[in-house]
Amino acid sequence: MIELKNHANQFALMHDEFLDDWNKAMASGDTSDLDRMTEDYYVAFFRDTKGKPAFFTKQESIDGLNQSVMHFLGCQKRFDNRVIRLRNVENAVVFYEQLIIKNEDVLAQLFTIENWQLIKGKWMIVREIEESIH
Repeated sequence: MIELKNHANQFALMHDEFLDDWNKAMASGDTSDLDRMTEDYYVAFFRDTKGKPAFFTKQESIDGLNQSVMHFLGCQKRFDNRVIRLRNVENAVVFYEQLIIKNEDVLAQLFTIENWQLIKGKWMIVREIEESIH
């Protein structure tokens, strides 16, 4: 149990850095530190409660990430209500509410679930689920 808690703490520190990298990208436009995706990474994006999700490959996600950062350049990303759970020492799941804010106005609000895997000593995102709240 102590070993898993130590791994969870190490993962949380890495994830804190990842979230910091998001805000650096939102300020600078440089997204290079955000590519922590496995080659077979994909994201499922739910726009509303009625439709099926849109699926994006790693390259489509990187392209969308770059477009999104440029569109929201100068905004802040806030990551609220984060919950981290380790399945085991090599697999983690993170849930949080993601807010994009400009001048105290919320421009976007999403629920995010990330699945991470420790691969060759480095934490990588395997898949992600995004659901628009508004």
